[in-house]
Amino acid sequence: MINRIAVITLGCSKNVVDSEFLIAQLEANNFTVTHDSLSSEPQIVIINTCGFIEDAKQESINTILEYVQGKEQGYVTQLYVMGCLSERYKEALQQEIPEVDGFYGVLGKQNGTELLKSLDATYKETEQFKRTTTTPDHYAYLKIAEGCNHTCAFCAIPLIKGTYKSRPHEELIAESKLLAAKGVKELILIAQDTSFYGRELYKSFKLSELIKEISDIEGIEWIRLQYMYPNYLPIDVLEEMRDNEKVCNYVDLPFQHISDRMLKIMKRNISKDQVIQTIKQCRDIVPEIVLRTTLLVGHPGETESDFETLYSFVEEMQFDRLGVFSYSHEDNTYAFNNYEDDVPEEVKQQRTHEIMELQQQISYELNSQKINNVYPVIIDRKEGSSYIGRTQYDAPEVDGEVIIPNDSNSRLIKPGGIYSVKITDYTEYDLYGKLV
Repeated sequence: MINRIAVITLGCSKNVVDSEFLIAQLEANNFTVTHDSLSSEPQIVIINTCGFIEDAKQESINTILEYVQGKEQGYVTQLYVMGCLSERYKEALQQEIPEVDGFYGVLGKQNGTELLKSLDATYKETEQFKRTTTTPDHYAYLKIAEGCNHTCAFCAIPLIKGTYKSRPHEELIAESKLLAAKGVKELILIAQDTSFYGRELYKSFKLSELIKEISDIEGIEWIRLQYMYPNYLPIDVLEEMRDNEKVCNYVDLPFQHISDRMLKIMKRNISKDQVIQTIKQCRDIVPEIVLRTTLLVGHPGETESDFETLYSFVEEMQFDRLGVFSYSHEDNTYAFNNYEDDVPEEVKQQRTHEIMELQQQISYELNSQKINNVYPVIIDRKEGSSYIGRTQYDAPEVDGEVIIPNDSNSRLIKPGGIYSVKITDYTEYDLYGKLV
């Protein structure tokens, strides 16, 4: 019997957490598990897919086909597919790629149990909330909820994951303690909308209370908040961020657009004035806050005038961090069913480029103001002779980094440690520094 399994994770950090729970179950059944790696020895492969937008779907399909080929060559003995893509398109995938031994949806206990049965394994009641982390030892993601109650025209997430479901407070605290005991210093709270946490379960917003209790856990030094919906940004969360030194002064608020006309078409349920007021609140309550946002260009109905309004908004607001996506016409979304995908692909790409070029200039100027400042920096890894880390203002994978070239002081550095670093140089997105 083959007991080696490679778990391949595609997509977002929420998928990473699902894979980590699965890996813990596989290990409890005496499988040897690798993550995102393969050897030439025969082994089972499980692919955790993403199905959010067209590019992600294509990456997932290409990955499946790559391992189908591996099956034909003999180094993949069994191939299983799970996650968002197979949640949405299970029947079509079964017909198109019959070489796959089994398709399962988004990981929950039922899907996990069925997948384990296919592997001649059983669900094990391991230590509650145990997971095998695949991130560096010093940081981990804490998924506080699943699903989404918002009905944005362009988004397929509610179709894939259903309505918003907060995880019970006591579960999250227990899991946080387990992670801290393993050496995790930075907890990154994630959900489709972290700001909505607790609303449907406890009938009120509970994110601030959750943050407070997590900050009392010994070993947790940084708490980072991601994916907060601008409509429901609780003021008490901003106050907790201001007053609690463990909460990073960092908020990820995906605004998507700013033209009132486009916000209505996109079913964002917020106005331009409300967006600007939210930004002002953040900066007034937490003066040192760093704002990350995500924008969507090329949505059906977006005119040149709408885009110019968005461009001016980015220019005026001077966001610290910003990402841009071009619209993808996703099956069965409101936009797919009600609008024509009327913005040409080349126009979408041009608008994406223009916003990112503007943001590059903004980021360069903001980074220039950091010269000679000293920041706590958490070290993620060593590359060659340099150490690579992040300030509290930067999330892993998506934001800039601090590069500390090798010198006599840098020999004191160890990955996972938090050190005071003086900024000596900068580029558009990254900083350079030396140990103080």
